[in-house]
Amino acid sequence: MRLSGRIAAAIEVLTDFEARRVPLKIAIADWARSARYAGSKDRAWISGVCLDALRRRSSLAAHMGDASPRAAILGALGAVWRTPIEELAAAAVETPHGPGALSDGESVRLFAPPEDDAREPAHIAGDFPEWLTTHMTRAFGDEAAREGRALAERADIDLRLNTLKTSPDKALAALASVGAEVAPFMATAARIAAPPADAKAPAITIIPAFNKGWVEVQDLGSQIAAAAAGAIKGAQVLDFCAGGGGKTLALAAMMENTGQLYAYDNDARRLQPLYDRAKRAGVRNLQIVNPATDKAALEALRGKMDVVFIDAPCTGSGTWRRHPDTKWRLTPEQLERRMEEQDHALAEAALFVKPGGRLVYVTCSVFMEENEDRLAAFLSASTDFAFAPAIEGIVASGLLSEDGRNALAACATPDAALRLTPARVRTDGFFIATLKRES
Repeated sequence: MRLSGRIAAAIEVLTDFEARRVPLKIAIADWARSARYAGSKDRAWISGVCLDALRRRSSLAAHMGDASPRAAILGALGAVWRTPIEELAAAAVETPHGPGALSDGESVRLFAPPEDDAREPAHIAGDFPEWLTTHMTRAFGDEAAREGRALAERADIDLRLNTLKTSPDKALAALASVGAEVAPFMATAARIAAPPADAKAPAITIIPAFNKGWVEVQDLGSQIAAAAAGAIKGAQVLDFCAGGGGKTLALAAMMENTGQLYAYDNDARRLQPLYDRAKRAGVRNLQIVNPATDKAALEALRGKMDVVFIDAPCTGSGTWRRHPDTKWRLTPEQLERRMEEQDHALAEAALFVKPGGRLVYVTCSVFMEENEDRLAAFLSASTDFAFAPAIEGIVASGLLSEDGRNALAACATPDAALRLTPARVRTDGFFIATLKRES
């Protein structure tokens, strides 16, 4: 496809997304079914510019003086991709596929200097929906716009080096072809810097190191969250909301195939990928507890776990860098549902913690309503639990560097939990709290 056709297609996809509020990948797939002439590079280009337009949706609308999908796509191409104005102008008028000539206003605004962020409302400067201003301000105060901007950047590709299969040095050497380097803070983390706006990310899942089980794609914040389980070699550990198993595999590596690790999720479909992932990763101490068939096995674990890990269902506000469409699809009603699910997960998971054991509560959300508020509600009814410093577990894991300890100390909340953000530590947004049950 020529540039003119790609621009028109991106506008069409973004228009469909805004009309139906479906995940962006569904809008692209639906478009592609009726555009068989589009190749994989065309689809990647269209996806990339739509994602960047959604990352910067509010500020682009303010900059262009227009909130339409056309303005968002043209604004992203100008302000983010730095496409020369001559190319955009020529592509716009090209027939039969161009989106139409640039207006005088578009030509002026496309490459005009951006507005001073300090003069913009927080939701515009921070590129998040206006209705979330209260939630963002409650979590970050005067830093809400800065934190929002960081959540609107492209994310690095973080990798976990799997010590069940090889050494970190050997795994890192095998990643040289994709440009991976040592990541900060964690001994088993590597990082590929975020590619430029118009470039594709390297295909990690097709390289030999991935297929051998030497590496897993996992955000650094997620790796830090898993490490909050602490020194768990030989322990009894339950991953209560395991999903596809990213943190389950990280816990298994920390356990070095000793003790017993259980993975449970109330939706058996989410557990399905974990069977193959665990085999590839060399995990031998894992029992997957299927909610449809293993109810008795789950009940038998009550009150016996040294650590229960809850990667709770949440709004995913901490992952906006990777999934910017989700922030524009989020509604107050969905936030309320997630909070109810979090309350249920905490109440259920706590039953499996033995006296003296620990409960690790994690979300990939930055909102206090999903984090501090949920724990406060839980502790008001569960008086045998109390906060323990989350950073102590991470240190006890043996994976955290001294620089990492200092960086995480700056992310501590008054309750000794941690709120990680891309603005603070260049990870996805995560909340990590540890509760200890009285002996």
